[in-house]
Amino acid sequence: MKIRVEFEHERQVARVVLAAPKANIVDQAMMAGLESAFESLASRRDLKAIVLTGEGPNFSFGASVQEHLPEQISGTLTRLHGLLRRIAEAPAPTIAGVRGQCLGGGLEVALACDLIVAEETAQLGCPEIQLGVFPPAASALLPVRIGAGPAASLVLTGTSVTGTAAVAIGLVARTAGPGQLDAVLAEWLAADFLPRSPSALRYAALAARRPLMRALEQDLPVIERLYLKNLMSEPDAAEGIQAFLEKRPPRWRQSGATT
Repeated sequence: MKIRVEFEHERQVARVVLAAPKANIVDQAMMAGLESAFESLASRRDLKAIVLTGEGPNFSFGASVQEHLPEQISGTLTRLHGLLRRIAEAPAPTIAGVRGQCLGGGLEVALACDLIVAEETAQLGCPEIQLGVFPPAASALLPVRIGAGPAASLVLTGTSVTGTAAVAIGLVARTAGPGQLDAVLAEWLAADFLPRSPSALRYAALAARRPLMRALEQDLPVIERLYLKNLMSEPDAAEGIQAFLEKRPPRWRQSGATT
């Protein structure tokens, strides 16, 4: 099993764990496990928080590059974007706890959560542009979380930010020192979630998610069509993925082209 579900704090908190270290790749099997986990929690009205973490040194290296080849990408995006909507419908506040790498599809999963807590040394980013593509879900969700300018910087450059820098741009709610993620999560839960009414937390989360839900319902389908119908018809998209798999520099078809 690539997903493990545990209960803490007298079963008031569910912990969903990406359990395929060290990379915790968000492939079809991982997505199926996450869908099942969040579906199993959907009717739990007694929960005060759902914590999503990665086993091992990293939250997630991202999606499966193999599953982003042209013949597989449509099914991959359909499943991933359905998963993000499932997370956004969770019956309690959702908190992504991030250590190590949180990249690509892994970051998109974290973005579907209400809050992100990260170790100061964590790395969060969307490196897809380096492969000749871009991240559809992050393109829809990052502007909601951090504004259009910072979102464009992450999507267009493919650079990563540390947990410390992510706080400054509003991507991360709070940080933890190296190795202190679980302790900080426990302290935050004890201070701001466990004393609260589960029904108040549930409805407050649903209210606070409205901008995110609008992005998932309205913007993401448009961006997904742009990706599948336009970008994937360009030779560079397939070349970038193939070059990564073959561990060689990409040969962009339009490099040096003039108008």
